[in-house]
Formats: sequence, C-alpha cells, structure tokens
Amino acid sequence: RLLGSLLFCTEHPFGHLIDTLQSEQYEERRYFNPQKLSDVRYEKLPFCMRVLLESTIRKCDGFYIKTDDVSSILDWQKQQNQAEIAFSPARVLLQDFTGIPAMVDLAAMRDALAKQGVDPNLVNPRCPTDLIVDHSLQIDYSKCAIQGPPSTMDESHGATVRSPACRPSPRGSSSSGSHCAGQRPGHRGGCTKASCSDAPSGRSAAVQIENTPLLCPFHLQPVSEPDTMIRNQEMELIRNKERLQFFKWCSKTFKNINVVPPDINTVHQLNLEYLCQVVQEGEGFIYPDSVVGTDSHTTMINGLGILGWGVGGIESEAVMLGQPVSLTLPQVVGCKLVGTINPLATSIDTVLGITKHLRQAGIGGKFVEFFGPGVQQLSAPDRTTIANMCPEYNATVSFFPVDDITLQHFKHTICSEEKLVVLEDYLKSIKLFRSYGDQSEEPQYSEVIEMNLSSIVPHVSGPKRPQDRVAVTCMKEDFINCLNEKVGFKGFHISKEKQATQVPFLHEGAEYNLAHGSVVIAAVISCTNNCNPSVMLAAGLLAKKAVEAGLMVKPYIRTSLVPGSGTVTHYLNTSGVLPYLRKLGFEVVGYGCATCVGNTAPLPESVVEAIKQGDLVACGVLSGNRHLEGRLCDCIRANYLASPPLVMAYAIAGTVSINLETEPLGVNSEGKDVYLRDIWPSKEEVNHTEENIVIASMFKELRSRMEKGSTFWNSLESAESALFPWDPKSTYIRCPSFFSKLSKEVCTPQSIEGAYPLLFLGDKVTTDHISPAGSIARVSAAAKYLQSKRLTPREFNSYGARRGNDAVMTRGTFASIKLQNRLIGKTGPKTLHIPSGQMLDVFEAAERYQRDGVPLIILAGKEYGSGSSRDWAAKGPYLLGVRAVIAESFEKIHRNHLVGMGIAPLQFLPGQNADSLELCGKERFTINIPQELIPRQQLIVQTSTGKSFSVMALFENDMDVAFFRHGGILKYVARSLLP
Repeated sequence: RLLGSLLFCTEHPFGHLIDTLQSEQYEERRYFNPQKLSDVRYEKLPFCMRVLLESTIRKCDGFYIKTDDVSSILDWQKQQNQAEIAFSPARVLLQDFTGIPAMVDLAAMRDALAKQGVDPNLVNPRCPTDLIVDHSLQIDYSKCAIQGPPSTMDESHGATVRSPACRPSPRGSSSSGSHCAGQRPGHRGGCTKASCSDAPSGRSAAVQIENTPLLCPFHLQPVSEPDTMIRNQEMELIRNKERLQFFKWCSKTFKNINVVPPDINTVHQLNLEYLCQVVQEGEGFIYPDSVVGTDSHTTMINGLGILGWGVGGIESEAVMLGQPVSLTLPQVVGCKLVGTINPLATSIDTVLGITKHLRQAGIGGKFVEFFGPGVQQLSAPDRTTIANMCPEYNATVSFFPVDDITLQHFKHTICSEEKLVVLEDYLKSIKLFRSYGDQSEEPQYSEVIEMNLSSIVPHVSGPKRPQDRVAVTCMKEDFINCLNEKVGFKGFHISKEKQATQVPFLHEGAEYNLAHGSVVIAAVISCTNNCNPSVMLAAGLLAKKAVEAGLMVKPYIRTSLVPGSGTVTHYLNTSGVLPYLRKLGFEVVGYGCATCVGNTAPLPESVVEAIKQGDLVACGVLSGNRHLEGRLCDCIRANYLASPPLVMAYAIAGTVSINLETEPLGVNSEGKDVYLRDIWPSKEEVNHTEENIVIASMFKELRSRMEKGSTFWNSLESAESALFPWDPKSTYIRCPSFFSKLSKEVCTPQSIEGAYPLLFLGDKVTTDHISPAGSIARVSAAAKYLQSKRLTPREFNSYGARRGNDAVMTRGTFASIKLQNRLIGKTGPKTLHIPSGQMLDVFEAAERYQRDGVPLIILAGKEYGSGSSRDWAAKGPYLLGVRAVIAESFEKIHRNHLVGMGIAPLQFLPGQNADSLELCGKERFTINIPQELIPRQQLIVQTSTGKSFSVMALFENDMDVAFFRHGGILKYVARSLLP
C-alpha cells in the first residue's frame, strides 16, 4: 500500500499537493491541498470556483482533465466565459422519470456490445449513482368525506371531532383502544401507555378527526397510517410493478448504483437529508462533495455548500460512464445581502424577491454566490429554498459557502461528532469555510449585486409564469387586469359584461357558485419549500388558527398535501398541526411528485361543467416552482405559486380575487369577519415550534426508514442475468433503437439536404410542449398505440411513467394540447404534412417523412426548450427524424440534450428570425455542414425558394463536436468500449 501510494504521488501531475489531516479526535486523512500551490490567486477565487479547482487537481489524468484546466481555473478572472474545462462530480443523482430511460439505455448498450463480442458486465456506472423512485405517485384518492358537519368539540385542542359514521375508520385503527405504532428502542408492539390513557394532566391523550389517526402524545406518531395515503401507495405499486422490477434488476446487476424504492422520500429531500456528505471519502482521499442530477431541484444542494446543478438524462449517462462534464468557466456573480427581513415575509417571499432581483440583473448561465451580513439571517433550509429557484432566474447554481449556520444544521442531520470535526478542519484547511466577520476573506467576483432584504414583501407568482410576481396586497386588482388583457403571458381577454358571471352547481347535495378567480385546486406539494420547516409549520399553525376560528375550505376544492419526505409529516405531526391541516382537507396523500407534474385526480364533473358553462378562468394555487398554463388541469387557466400558508389562505377564501389585507377570509360561528391577520402566525411562534420540533431524532429515524426500504420492494422478484430479459409484450420497458446501427467507424458530418420543417413554433416552447410528462390523452397517438396493446385508458398511466418505452415516448413527442404550431394556425398536437397538404398527428406526419427518406428540421423562436430538463424532449425528435432545430435562442440544458442526441442546435444570427427572413415554414431547407466542423461555426442555410441565410452552430466546444460526429453521447460512449 505504501509503495502504491508513493507511485501515485510520483505519477499524479499534482501529487506534490497531497497533504495529511491529523488530529487526536480522528484517524488521519489524506487530501489534495490547493493552498500548497502557493498561488495568491487561489484565495481570490469565489468559493464555488475553489470546489471546481480541487476536483480538477484531484482528477487530473492528462486525458479528460489536463493541467491546463487547473491553470485556467486559477486564472479565472481572465479566463471566465472563454476557457473550457472538464469537471468530474463526486456523484450522480437520478429520479425515476429521467432515471428509467438512462438505465434502459445502459441495458440496451449492454445488448449492443454483447452482439459485438464485448463483455456486457463492462457497462456499469463508473461514478457513484443514486436513483430515487419518487415521480410515480398519482393522486387517485383525496380528501374523501372529511368535510361533513361538526358534531362535537374537543375542548383541550379546539378541534372539531366528527362522527365516525360518515365512513369506516382507516384500516388498523379504531375509535378507541388503539395502540400507538411508535415504540421505544428494544420494545416490540404498541405503546406501553396503552391507549395513552395516563397522559400528563392538562394534555389530551389523543386527538381524533375523521381520516386522522390517533396521535400518541408520548411518541408523537400516528397510531395508523391514513387510509388515503395507503390506498395511493398501493395504486402506485400496482401500476408501476413492471418498472419497479426493472429498477430492482438494475440494483442487483449494475455496480456502483443505489436504488431507493418508492414511498421513502423525494429525490431532492433525500439529497438534502441523507445522500449529501459535504465532504466525501473515497480512493484513499477526502474531498468536497459535488453532484450533477437530472432533477430540476438538484440546485437545492448548493444551499448547504455542496456544488451541484441539473443536467439532462443524456449528460448524466455520460457522467455515470466516466465522462466528465464539459463547461465553459462561468462568470460568478456575488449577491450581497444586507438589511433585515420583514417579520411577515416567509422564506418563499425572500426566494421570489431574490429571484426577481437576479432575473432583472440578467445572469443567465452564470454562477451566483451569496455573501454579506444578511446571509447570517438565513437558516440552512432558507438557503436551500433560495438555491432551488436558481433555474427560474436562469443561473446555473446559487452557492452558499459552508459557515457556522451550516455546521449547526449538520449536527441535526447528517453528521456524527467525529465527522463534523473532520468536515470543519478539512474545509478550513483548504479555505472553503466562510467567516462573514472577516473582510479579508472576500473573494473577487465577476460583478456584485446588492439586495436589501428589508424591501421584500409577500408575493405570489402567476397566473401563467413564475417570473410574473404579484404583491399579495395587489392580487385582486392584478387578477382583474388579467381578465381584461388580451390573451398572452398574463391576459385572458374576458369581456367586461362576462367578468361578473357566476355559475351555480351541485356538489354532494349542496349548491355552490363558481366565478372567475374561484380556486378549484389548492396543493402543498413536495418541491421548493417542504424542506423548510418554518414555512410548513407556518401553514400548519395557520390551519390550526383557522379551524379554531371556525373557518373551512369548500369541499369541491381539490386539496392535497404531498410532503417532501417523512420528516415533514413527522414534524407536522409532532407539532400538533396535522389534524388541523386534515380538517381543512390538506391530508397527506403520499410522497412524491404529484400535482406539480399533472398527476392530480380529476376535478368533480360538476365543477368541470360549471367552468365550461361559464367559460370561467378557474384557478389553482400551489406551493411549487412550476405552474405553466394547463399543467395542473386542462380546464384551469390561471395558476399561482404561493407559500404554503398563502395556499391555505386562498383555499379558505375560495378565490384569488380578494384583497387579503382589507377583505375577510370568511366568517366565524358568531358571524364575525375573520381576516388573514387574525390567523397569521407570528415569526416568534413559528421559530419556537421549529426549535422544539425539528430535532436530530427525526432525521435519524427517517434515515433508518430509508435504509430498510419497504416490504414490497424487498420481496419484489427480478431477473438475475447480466442482460435484461426484454419482454416483447411490455408497454413499460422496451429496448430502444439508439444502437441499432452501431459500428466502430465514425462517419464524417453530412449536410442536411431538402429538409421539411416538421413544426414551425414561436417563443418559449417548453419541454412540456415537446415531451409532456402528465396523463396520456385518449385521442393521442400514444393512446392509439397502447390501445393496440389492449390497454384501457385507465391503464395508460402517464408519459413520465412510460419513459422506458420509446414507442410511447416517440408518439408522445409534441403531443401537448397547448402546442402552437404556425403551420396549422391553432393549438394542438397536429402539424401539416407539407407534400400532401394533410393535417396529421405530429407522429403520423414524421412517420410519412421517414418512410419517404425526407430529413426534418424544426423552426422556433426564443428560449426553445425552456422548463424542466427532459431527455425525451431531445430523444423524441431524434427518433422522429429531426436533424436540426433552428431557433432564436435555446435553453442551455436542452441545447446540451440536442447535441447529446446528434441533433444540430442552430441559432439565427442577432437581429434575425423566421419572420424577418420571411420564412413561411413550407420551404425545403438545405444546411451545409463542413466535414471539418468547429465550435460555434457559422453555417449557410439555403431554401427551395432561393433564399440564403447564415446560422450559428451552437457546438460550444470540441467535445460537443465529437458527440455530434458520433451521432450522440450514447454512441460515443459505446464506441469507446469497442475493441
């Protein structure tokens, strides 16, 4: 071992930087110490750049990562936005929507290489990979029969207790005599306090509201799981058994991959609570943790001082197989926080305030690093919430260096005492620990943006885009303006005489009225803020005060609470607010992404009919970070992002057309008006509850739950072979055709000749338009395929769940009902087959073009591919025969995806677009691609009408060109394994 260590030190280009961390409190550790470079530029680097530098030094092999990369980072001030470097993250994070196509591709690669005589066992992730199955949950059951009239009042809690006659008790529970499911270490069975009857004086032994289990005041855990959650989880497992069997095969067959089964935790919460290490140990060294992930919330991890960002499924596969991430050295914007936060502003208000501030600053594609005295006012959960939103202001990461507040957080979550000491000593030794009191530590940034936190006031965002923020005090006025405005990013163009329309309808035997602005979906969902106890506790405390004030939520409103993890349920439960949330209809329906990706249960038919009858602008209010039009439900046109307590407030009010400062939410039992200010919890109340509830024991218990998995998963059977046994009858898992023509030789780039536009699109075409993740419409091309396999509509599941089947996903490409295609002049998943003049499904038209040997392109406007990263938004067009996309601009991750699939992203030159060039979209296009293609080369495009114009080929570096020449990343990696 000593000889091997000496050889490593001698052979490694930076072996002389190896240092030893020593202390009496722990065993010695080795690490690469950038300070031994004795370069004054190191301490002037932003902290996030120091993480990149350490990784580049440690991973330098002279092939993928070179000594020039280290020099470029040290010279960052001059090299930013110019030098290309290669970065090898410590780990890869996948969720199942993007994870299943990645793993299917690796399984298909094994097949392709086996046919070439290569050992398939060579195909394994080389970078540690975690795959979390959390995007499969759908809300089949919600809030059943919990809105009946009150019968009695529990005096000790002020909570209404309902007669159990409305519906049977949840399985495993009874109205009396139930035993606590919680138990002390070493004890089996229920609570030794038998029904908790000997509870301390003055404290009720248990609270029972219908659909709410008995709560043990000693163990503070439910006696039995709510029936709603169990039934949703059962449906999830039944519906996705085939996919789960494939994941189980992956976990047993592939090395270096960890699969977390469903109903354990969401990907971003698991990343924060369990997977993150801050300091990793491996191959004999300690080093900073870093991650790339296929979930849009990967950036949350930067709030804990761990460098990470989102990549596409295609890029993640390359990293898994040992390829570094190629990136241009970014500019780093220093965001200086000053001032004091308004006590009424939640962390979501802070998030949205910073989001707006940075969006206006134009920081697209840059890193952001926070500093200044205001940072110390932000808790670790606040920071992760802020870091989560950086895709919305188009930054790559929003980085908070590790400081004393972060260390305090780690004491309650991931760190033993020994590891905490190692972490602090190591980070200080390489100057990665931040002390805001020392001005000499201030790095040099590309630019500095200052923000006064005292300027932040409560806001929501909507009704169609997250960047359109509305002050809560101006909400009513803004919504009326939206009704008046022409149809666009905010407007609905409702005539004045129809704005007062009210439509009566019956629901469960009672009559209600719907109007413009009526709330019909209110969801506290699992992304953005559920990692932040203060915000969730504020919602729970508001619910408690609302119930005590006699306020309710109308029963037709589709309410749901999908916590980010069991931790959230645990602290809501132990703080005593869960019964009140359930009382208002916000009961836990499961764990995973649900409403945010369109997996909500259908609205009651009477509600849908009322909306259609009055042509009403109905509303959804949710606490997520995505709310594009039509994403929640086809009939809901206005969607607003709000903090969890404001979701509660608008649900209680039943409308967004309300001034919450001057108008009451409702009336109490005495007929008195109740205002938001009457039930809004103070910051002191929230902080007190948080300090007494969010404790280390929660995280320890839930970590144990994660590690044990589930009974269903542990008993699930799967194949034992090195090659996956593809089932030709399967409609979930299918071997894709990406490797069908794999050869060792690489063809030179070919010009695209005589291509027709498959689609002619406008601005802001999102990945939801290109590759929907929600339900499969009954009249879609994908539905026809599934029906041909003898599936009923109820068995269709969602596009996201079927990403392992290329036949479904190709047919689902451009299947959004909101797609606006200028070739046909109306919305819908249709296009014009130009040679015949017929209007067809996009898939059917592409199939005809491919049959005739005609290449295809797409014409688009600005920000093509914005929204969630989605690999099928590139894979789908590739399988449809699309060779190039010509657009005014591209979303960065989607551009990477196109390159990764061998599709050329071509950008109109500044000042030009399809309209200025007078393109009608029915021409044939020839794109001249030279054999010696270079990054960012201008190419000539000629049309069949005689026009000629230039475009910029957005290949950012030599690696991009190599991927394009090989026909994409997958073929590039596969060829690297051929003899």
